[in-house]
Amino acid sequence: MSYIIPIGIFAVLGAVSGVLLTFVSKVFAVQTDERLDAVSEALPQVNCGSCGYSGCADYAAAVIKGAPCNLCRPGGAAVSAKLSEIMGVEDKGAEKMHAFVRCAGDCSKAEHKYVFGGISSCAACNKFYNGSKACTSGCLGYGDCVKVCPEGAISIKDGIAAVDYDKCIGCGLCVKECPNHLIVLRPDRQKIEVACASSDPGKITRQLCASGCIGCGVCARACPKKTIRIIDNHAAIDSELCVSCGICKIKCPIGAIVKIR
Repeated sequence: MSYIIPIGIFAVLGAVSGVLLTFVSKVFAVQTDERLDAVSEALPQVNCGSCGYSGCADYAAAVIKGAPCNLCRPGGAAVSAKLSEIMGVEDKGAEKMHAFVRCAGDCSKAEHKYVFGGISSCAACNKFYNGSKACTSGCLGYGDCVKVCPEGAISIKDGIAAVDYDKCIGCGLCVKECPNHLIVLRPDRQKIEVACASSDPGKITRQLCASGCIGCGVCARACPKKTIRIIDNHAAIDSELCVSCGICKIKCPIGAIVKIR
């Protein structure tokens, strides 16, 4: 019978501890918004950071706190509409974006200074004399962008990166990865762009690449909307104003302005 008292004491302590734990868990419980799960499920979970947040989880939490519902580029209009519905706010829409490689200097148009035998990486090659290509602004073609694309929308064709616009979701991961900053995001409505980012004077650019923009300004003078300027010795199109009429492409004497799709 001597063991009954200790057992009783432990039983009472256990019951008291259980009550205290239940009380504490209710007092210090963190209230979660039930909409958070719905918002998270609506996001594509690419975690690209194009929305301005570190990932989909952070963006979902921000949406619950009042962040705009149309910041997800990969999700586009569909996700914007879904998030707006969940949050009970007006859908402001989201413009579909895609990646564009500002280089047309493939193997037939641009030469290489040397044969790179190191790690197959644009970033690695770029550390040696600004890359193996004669044009130091051109695409090196080692596929760093290919490796980070979650949709397999980028491939290396004839020595330069090429985007499959039907697969591209506009996440921007390739934009961050390119060491020469050749890849940019453009709205789907824009059908015309300059496939060159060389900052060299026109004469030098022409010597290095047969398709390089020489900054002659013919396109800028021909543009009816005045959306083109010559910046750093090459033409730059204002994607917000461009109506993709194609006049600049027709007028370009080099063929540096291309139709995106």
